Amino acid sequence: QVQLVDSGGGLVQTGGSLTLSCAASGRIDDNWCMGWFRQAPGREREFVAAIALGDSRTSYANSVKGRSTISRDNFKNTVQLQMNSLKSEDTAVYYCTAEPLSNPQAMGVLDPNRMHWWSKGTLVTVSS
Repeated sequence: QVQLVDSGGGLVQTGGSLTLSCAASGRIDDNWCMGWFRQAPGREREFVAAIALGDSRTSYANSVKGRSTISRDNFKNTVQLQMNSLKSEDTAVYYCTAEPLSNPQAMGVLDPNRMHWWSKGTLVTVSS
């Protein structure tokens, strides 16, 4: 079993910054990737970013590339997603996830409906 606990969402103004955190426990090791997806009202859940726990390689969706940084704690299975220059279209519920993958780019092409482990989700609202 895998447990994921997210935190850090909230209300932020356009152009502002926010950092989300996710702590994982259970049978996760360095052969896994952790990442973030988001779901806006009326839209499908979409990939945001992922990081390989083994070598910290990262992958980003084009929509957040250059504005976001995903990182991990070296001693804990904890990842952070720092988002800068936030836009109204970044408003969504953000979900942390984990998969037994070594390549973070692979997480970006997975069907979220077929993924098994999710956090409860944290709401990010970007307002002007």
